[in-house]
Amino acid sequence: MTTDSPSGKAAEILDAAELRMRRGGYDAVSFRDLAADVGIKSASVHYHFPQKTDLGAAVVERYTERMLEALGRPDDPAETVDDRLTRLCDVYRHAAVDKGLICLCCVLGSQSLDLPPPVAGAVGRFFEGLLQWTGAALGAPAVGPAPAGLDPADIVGSLQGAMVLAIATGRPELFEATRRRLLRHG
Repeated sequence: MTTDSPSGKAAEILDAAELRMRRGGYDAVSFRDLAADVGIKSASVHYHFPQKTDLGAAVVERYTERMLEALGRPDDPAETVDDRLTRLCDVYRHAAVDKGLICLCCVLGSQSLDLPPPVAGAVGRFFEGLLQWTGAALGAPAVGPAPAGLDPADIVGSLQGAMVLAIATGRPELFEATRRRLLRHG
């Protein structure tokens, strides 16, 4: 988020909304359900997030910050490209294989044409930021091949797709195969 991170009930609401969106998309969230999840009245959800669009954008912005924070610096001179690529793969692996969750922006990205513009814009910024991080981690631009022959968009697309396949089929080995293939090239 562009402002201070929320705490207390606002953070609980964001947590509950993120989980619902990761499991069922934007339309899986209602203020009434979130109120029940958090143990407050629906009006209290509206107090923190007046409109669903405000909530959706805040969830995506916070998710983006957390993802980039988990990835760390893409240009740490003490690390190799393989170290950075491993970290990227592991962030996705943790969500898909360990938790059985799809990337929030993968779910919402598939719905972008139907999302309110502020939410769709936040999803687009997530992917732009991830492409930039990946390009910097490879020593390449956000679009186009890296010195190692990998393209940031190919890497991100492969990880997103492998995540969906692993969860949809119940076969985590599909994600692991993609991870191994990417790391062999790193």
